Amino acid sequence: MGALVIMKIKHVFFSENYLSIVIFVDCIVLILFFDFYFFFAFIYREAQKGAASIFILMVREKDACWEYADRLEGNKVRCKFCDRVLNGGISRLKHHLSRLPSKGVNPCTKVRDDVTDKVREIIASKEDPKEASITKRQKVPETKSPLATSISSGKAPVSVEAAPRLTGKVLSSMTSSICSPRTDQENAERSIAIFFFENKVDLSVARSSSYHQMIDAVKKCGNGFVGPSAESLKTTWLEKIKSEVSLHSKDIEREWAISGCTIIAETWTDNKSRAVINFFVSSPSRTFFHKSVDASSYYKNTKYLSDLFDSVIQDFGPENVVQIITDNALNCPGLPNHILQNYGSIFVTPCASQCMNGILEDFCKVDWINRCVLQAQVVSRYIYNNSSMLDLMKKFTGGQEIIRSGVTKSVSNFLSLQSMLKQKSRLKHMFNSPEFSTDPVFACKSQTANCVSIIDDNEFWRGVEESVAVSEPFLKVMREVYGGKASVGFIYELMTRAKESIRTYYIMDEIKCKTFLDIVDKKWQNNLHSPLHSAAAFLNPSIQYNPEIKFLGSIKEEFYRVLEKLLPTPESRRDITNQIVLFSSGSGMFGCNIAKEAIDTVSPGIWWEQFGDGAPMLQRVAIRILSQVCSTSTFQRQWSNFQQIHSEKRNKIDKETLNDLLYINYNLKLEKSSKSNSSEVDPLQVDDIDMTSEWAEEAENPSPVQWLDRFGSVLDGDLNTRQFNAAIFGANDSIFNL
Repeated sequence: MGALVIMKIKHVFFSENYLSIVIFVDCIVLILFFDFYFFFAFIYREAQKGAASIFILMVREKDACWEYADRLEGNKVRCKFCDRVLNGGISRLKHHLSRLPSKGVNPCTKVRDDVTDKVREIIASKEDPKEASITKRQKVPETKSPLATSISSGKAPVSVEAAPRLTGKVLSSMTSSICSPRTDQENAERSIAIFFFENKVDLSVARSSSYHQMIDAVKKCGNGFVGPSAESLKTTWLEKIKSEVSLHSKDIEREWAISGCTIIAETWTDNKSRAVINFFVSSPSRTFFHKSVDASSYYKNTKYLSDLFDSVIQDFGPENVVQIITDNALNCPGLPNHILQNYGSIFVTPCASQCMNGILEDFCKVDWINRCVLQAQVVSRYIYNNSSMLDLMKKFTGGQEIIRSGVTKSVSNFLSLQSMLKQKSRLKHMFNSPEFSTDPVFACKSQTANCVSIIDDNEFWRGVEESVAVSEPFLKVMREVYGGKASVGFIYELMTRAKESIRTYYIMDEIKCKTFLDIVDKKWQNNLHSPLHSAAAFLNPSIQYNPEIKFLGSIKEEFYRVLEKLLPTPESRRDITNQIVLFSSGSGMFGCNIAKEAIDTVSPGIWWEQFGDGAPMLQRVAIRILSQVCSTSTFQRQWSNFQQIHSEKRNKIDKETLNDLLYINYNLKLEKSSKSNSSEVDPLQVDDIDMTSEWAEEAENPSPVQWLDRFGSVLDGDLNTRQFNAAIFGANDSIFNL
């Protein structure tokens, strides 16, 4: 249209012989053309530079998930369900709401199920188009790059049809030059590594004994070995291994007639009113997993729970069951009353390790201990979120870590304080060394001055030392009762000694002494103490014959009550008084030198079995009491396993298979745990540092790849494979979605 107007104007001007005016108009048109050309060229270049941000802005405005979050400064969002602040924008929010595993994002605990299902559909719908677009973008350079290269270099153009053949030759030559021939060992290791990475197998599995047994067994088979198929694993081998585990449990059932057994009920709950109760049976030989029950629909119903526990007691035989241990989550007051009324010889006792953890949790709430923990966490996060700082710390500590991850949050706090106290002089030396003070990388960090002031603060170190002194006696108690050991005969003495240690430490400070003793007494009386503990202490020879023990008189009454419960008829108690006197005075076999020497070398139950023949009725009672555990199981609670088993959408065959898998998995782990008990291993400490804990995770994360700094050179060593696995395999994690 513009060209027609110009031609019309030129025609008019020519007809009237205005040649000079025509030339002037042509010049103006030419100038305007170049102005518009350069203007649009500038706009195009700027649009290319800002394309990513414009696209992201459009996605943010249109993404349906924004209705579930509030946008904050930078790339942060706040979940409207749980108020958690996330770094990484809408992508991290989606995985937070979807509760999908292995995405490196903590799942939302308050999101509704319908929202979770909707977000998962959104994530699934976006994965395939993204892969298609990537494939399409990769094909464009293959066809155009040869032509573009020839034009830019001034050489004759290469045909598009010849480009794939040329590209293939180039890639082939590059591959052959980069990849040198591998040895059989390298090929084998590479295949195993690919298996781990492709199937998201936890890297710590390579430490397990069963992994090394598998490798050794395959080596013995030679070149002709063919691994079992998925169908064979699901049917033949699942049934065989289940039979082996069941056969082992049947062998141990024979000892219940003498030693008795303990039923352990672990209750797992979440904020959606779901409840799963896992039942275990424990005896001196080991602990076995029995079954898992979805109790969500009748979790608070005393009648249904009573019927459930009745059925479990019948599975093991009421005459074999000495006690039932329940945890704090099973808050049903009517259930213990039902059991005590219907089964006269069965005791209901709380979990000792949970009680110890409750004591440590309340210790952490004391103002000065809480302040001490927070200051120590500032230092640890400063070190573990910077690779250079982490390398420097390892140099000064001889490769040792300064934090420890425990089985609970409160245990982690006190174990980490202990570790930092051991490294006190080295940490001070590091923060005052020229390597630290002269490095501009450390000098420019805003937290540096704060960390240096904490490390140089003597008041802080006094607090750390005092926190360690107060907590260690109760960590010791927790170690003794943790992990399935028959420790019921020691819990009373251990708690008495722990309380005495507080009195001794605070002999000059009555206020602090009372503060901690009130916490301990409240937990001990309301959450832990049982007459069975008193009776076990009275029958324990290491307590009965120890002249330093002063509490025997105070527990004698409860001991006789337990005897009346276990020996309900006069006939069964006919000679029991004489037998008690024989034991208390150390007469007969109880007083022989071999018996005295064996007190410190064998468990109390075995001691009674060997030297209690002179008091047969008391011997039977003592063996049954002293052979019991004090705590529930110790495994990590993984809801995903039980969701699969108890899902209503699964048919009966799937549920049976998953139940069998869970039965085998739990019992194999329990067997491994019973064999690996060693005095050198702290049962309260986990192998890997939890890099998502408050001791390692930075509260604010300004960079989407900041988390990589906390690994640094330790990627070549022993890192937290569980947390690394969760982060590295997140397909839509911000690290891999740049």
